[in-house]
Amino acid sequence: MWKPPTRAWAAGLAIAALVATPALPASAAPVSSPASLATASVPAASPATLVRDDYPSWDEVNAAKQNEAEAAKQVDRINSTLDGLEAESALKANEALQRGEEYLQAQRDLDAATTAAALLAVQAADATAKAEQSQTQVGQLAAQLYRSGGDSTLNLILNQGDSDSLLYQLGTMTKLTEQTGQIRDAAVAAQNTAQNLTDQAAKAQAERDRLATEASTRLETAKDAQAAADAQVAEEKANKDTLVAQLASLKNTSVEVEAAYRAGEAAKAEELARQRAAQAETDAPGSAWVPGSGEIMSPAEAQNYASSIMGSYGWGGDQFSCLIQLWNGESGWRANAYNDSSGAYGIPQSLPASKMASVGDDYVTNAATQIIWGMNYIAGRYDTPCGAWSAWLARSPHWY
Repeated sequence: MWKPPTRAWAAGLAIAALVATPALPASAAPVSSPASLATASVPAASPATLVRDDYPSWDEVNAAKQNEAEAAKQVDRINSTLDGLEAESALKANEALQRGEEYLQAQRDLDAATTAAALLAVQAADATAKAEQSQTQVGQLAAQLYRSGGDSTLNLILNQGDSDSLLYQLGTMTKLTEQTGQIRDAAVAAQNTAQNLTDQAAKAQAERDRLATEASTRLETAKDAQAAADAQVAEEKANKDTLVAQLASLKNTSVEVEAAYRAGEAAKAEELARQRAAQAETDAPGSAWVPGSGEIMSPAEAQNYASSIMGSYGWGGDQFSCLIQLWNGESGWRANAYNDSSGAYGIPQSLPASKMASVGDDYVTNAATQIIWGMNYIAGRYDTPCGAWSAWLARSPHWY
């Protein structure tokens, strides 16, 4: 069955407040911002997590505040760093999904080859048995022919006076000879067929073994790609709060204002990306490979979970039918729905998939994490699921 989000609800919302997704309404789960992020105050020391050269230090930020031009330069630098982190995170996440697609295709090829090899093996065994049976029949008829005819020349000499007996023997020998020849031809054909099928079965088994190795390699590649994506998402989240706080300090604003500004800019970019993706997509999303062996929520379970948190957004039961139809159209409520032409992923078809990491690190497999992110997105962009559904219907091709 499904697992609940790995982070506490409040922690997920606190993170969501600092990224390009609107948070749940305060009535759902009020969250206080950490003291170090609630104002534009500057920590005494640089965070240990900032290790890359393109991350400014707090000393650089403090120095830049004394010079307007330098401050503007540092603002651009921080925004560029934030953009790079988000872009790299999205790239890694989509790469992991693509490597998973390659593994799934390799597994499908392996399954088909395994079935074909098994079928050919059965056919070869059956043909071999028939060939052996034909050879046995040839031997039996040859023995019968010998018993019936014996030495034909000697019989002709000894039985000249008994024409009826001689004609009978000649007729019997002729029929047996014809029958033996036919069965012998059939036996040769059966043997050839058996050999051909045996050769094909051997080749099919070799191909099956090759594809098994390829599928195993693809699986390991997919796992490595997912690990790299997880590491990049973790790096982004570890450094994003500090970078946003530095922006607020340089611009004499609050963290909340800077986060909201970046959220607005990201929303504009995502709207354009969704529109372009909808125009490019011609097929319904497929089902992606997901890491781990645990089961993910079924569509019915996902809908039940979504229904249970509707009230946290101030939405009534009348909004639920709109949400059902919206995400039926987007993903069929499948947590591993993946459109490889755009990179959209999950129940709400987040674009890119890594945006949902703002709610939980387990966004790839956890439908609850995806649903919270999707509801945040709807609340911030369309107010209600019915608003999102109306916009989806009004657009051709559909998107929201």
